Amino acid sequence: MRQNNQVELNLGTGASGEAASAAAQETEARAARTDIESRAVLVGPSMESVVERENLKKALAQVKRNKGAPGSDGMTVGDLAPHLKEHWPTIRAQLLDGTYKPQPVRRVEIPKASGGSRSLGIPTVLDRFIQQAVMQVLQADWDRTFSEASFGFRPGRSAHQAVERAQAYIASGHGFVVDIDLEKFFDRVNHDILMGLIAKRVTDKRILKLVRGFLTAGVLDGGLVSPTEEGTPQGGPLSPLLSNLMLDVLDRELEKRGHRFVRYADDCNIYVRSQRAGERVLAGIERFLAKRLKLKVNKAKSAVGKPSVRKFLSFCFTSGRQPRRRIAPQALVRFKSRVRELTWRTRAASPAQIVKELSGYLIGWCGYFGFCETPSVLRTLDQWTRRRLRAIVWKQWRRGRTRYAELRRRGVGRDLAAQTAGSPHGPWRLSNSPALNIALPNAFLGSLGLPSIATNKAA
Repeated sequence: MRQNNQVELNLGTGASGEAASAAAQETEARAARTDIESRAVLVGPSMESVVERENLKKALAQVKRNKGAPGSDGMTVGDLAPHLKEHWPTIRAQLLDGTYKPQPVRRVEIPKASGGSRSLGIPTVLDRFIQQAVMQVLQADWDRTFSEASFGFRPGRSAHQAVERAQAYIASGHGFVVDIDLEKFFDRVNHDILMGLIAKRVTDKRILKLVRGFLTAGVLDGGLVSPTEEGTPQGGPLSPLLSNLMLDVLDRELEKRGHRFVRYADDCNIYVRSQRAGERVLAGIERFLAKRLKLKVNKAKSAVGKPSVRKFLSFCFTSGRQPRRRIAPQALVRFKSRVRELTWRTRAASPAQIVKELSGYLIGWCGYFGFCETPSVLRTLDQWTRRRLRAIVWKQWRRGRTRYAELRRRGVGRDLAAQTAGSPHGPWRLSNSPALNIALPNAFLGSLGLPSIATNKAA
């Protein structure tokens, strides 16, 4: 039901002065001219809920936390509050009478960890704010209806929980996984099917029109705006929720068929007892997705296999009756590649500066992959990382005299220091030598701020 009193955006962005007062009065007048009778029968979320003050405050705070690049209009996150202070009454009126028009998104290509690139559609900051406000209202109404097997982009749910659920299925005897990869899912979502699903949950035509407007706003690329006839651009706050709504149809079908499965966004794994059963399931789900949702399975990346071979959210599992979580080989390759970039031996930065940059990556990486149950792998990576740093320091000491002096100063005996300083071997070989382990012990690297991914604390 529409609030009769004026709802002001009192976030440090409220309008002021005579112009703001006039704009606020116009807001009320335009809102009053809408069809009150049709609003009385609304089912589900309404636009009034979207523009409610507390919802807007929460949305604005979230957009500021997310930061992010400007959209097609060049407005930055820092510009948003002043813009709302001046224009909010007009924007609110447009939202309430269904005339707000989203702007085209800005296309950005970002590299994928597996190679190639992914297209992101960056909405304007204002559209991100409105999308966030809409998403909060819709999610509060929809989330409780989603499947228990869905874990991605949902409050109180995480990738770790999804991996644990998969592990439980494997331990229960479902030793084969149907690994389904949807071909360019976010780019291929059918707008009509998606809007039909939304219309079953939302009867407020203003929200329906606004969401379709976000889907069809177009893409600004090379100065030209191209129409978007399908897909939900990755980069906006609303897209993850819409993807969950679309794939909830798949979840319900899998539940109807009695399958044990786990889904995180568009990454879906179904657990079965045999290779033959898995092949049957994969073929059936492929037909269902094509017919019901007009989505294609990527045959090159989808397969039936052992969980020890297939990866799920960058984890895979050991074989045996009690599977353990382990880091997928591809994730280990990415880890070493990134650490090499941060510890390139020709860098002129000091060891302290290199450790400062490296520690941010290691802490974030450990926060996710520390969930594995193979600590020996983490210890090996710790040792390898410390060798990289010792090799840098050895390289920076450069000359034999300097190396000898530094080793002696750091407690290495005369003979060992002389032998190491005069060695013909390269920095990587010597980084594991007794002399460098004495001169640059784990405690020294820890004093520079290097975290240990094996113990999740300073080395």
